[in-house]
Amino acid sequence: MSLTGPRAGWVLLYKHTQNERNSVSLPVRPLSWRQRLRSVDALRGAREAFPIVLGYVPIGFAYGVLGRTAGLPLWAIVAMSVVVYAGSAQFIAVSLIAEGASAAALVATTFLVNLRHMLYGSALAHRLASMSRRRIAWLAAELTDESFVLASRAMPHYPAGLPFGFVAGLNGTAQLSWIAGSFLGAAAGSLVGDPLRLGLDYALVAMFLGLLALQTHGRREVATIAVAGGVSLLFQRLGTPTVGVIVATLAASGVGLAFVSGAERRAP
Repeated sequence: MSLTGPRAGWVLLYKHTQNERNSVSLPVRPLSWRQRLRSVDALRGAREAFPIVLGYVPIGFAYGVLGRTAGLPLWAIVAMSVVVYAGSAQFIAVSLIAEGASAAALVATTFLVNLRHMLYGSALAHRLASMSRRRIAWLAAELTDESFVLASRAMPHYPAGLPFGFVAGLNGTAQLSWIAGSFLGAAAGSLVGDPLRLGLDYALVAMFLGLLALQTHGRREVATIAVAGGVSLLFQRLGTPTVGVIVATLAASGVGLAFVSGAERRAP
């Protein structure tokens, strides 16, 4: 039925008003940091951390058992995994506590063992996307040897810089697995006995070998691995493995640098 006269005019005015109202766009609120952590980047970072999880859970379990053997309560073992979050430093700290070392010795030893993280941080800093210092501090607190390797491996996929979500997902998943392993080991306590007799110490070696395989793409990597392994074995036979680690690192770095092209050196 068609409308005419004043009534038709009111109907047309009503429809026009409704169209104008529907066409008005509401302001979009920016995503909170919790919402951003649920993004695709965070999920991808968590997925990339899977090889780390396979190594961290058994190694964290071994640390938890050794911590209970040294007389530490469960809460202290887990708290160290949350606050310190440095596998080698935590193992050393547990052994020092068992020997009755002072707090100053614990802090100094942990600091020296983790000095290498300054190199990791400086290498990763200019590869991160623009973000606040608070977020940079968050990512730095969860940076480890293994997460640095996987973050470096992901750099080609993010030419504009590694996003916060990806690195937070990677680091957070890795730390959660370490905390879980520490808790399970501390809860098991004396039921396990010496965790080394179960071969749990080899999980760390296996994890590093897996990460090394992921990083091997051509002659440069093969040559670097051969030099580092050869020099390390040589000094191991000479009875000075600690010195061998330093010399092997310098020698392997030199070999890797020799394969770098001029364009790669000039790249930011």
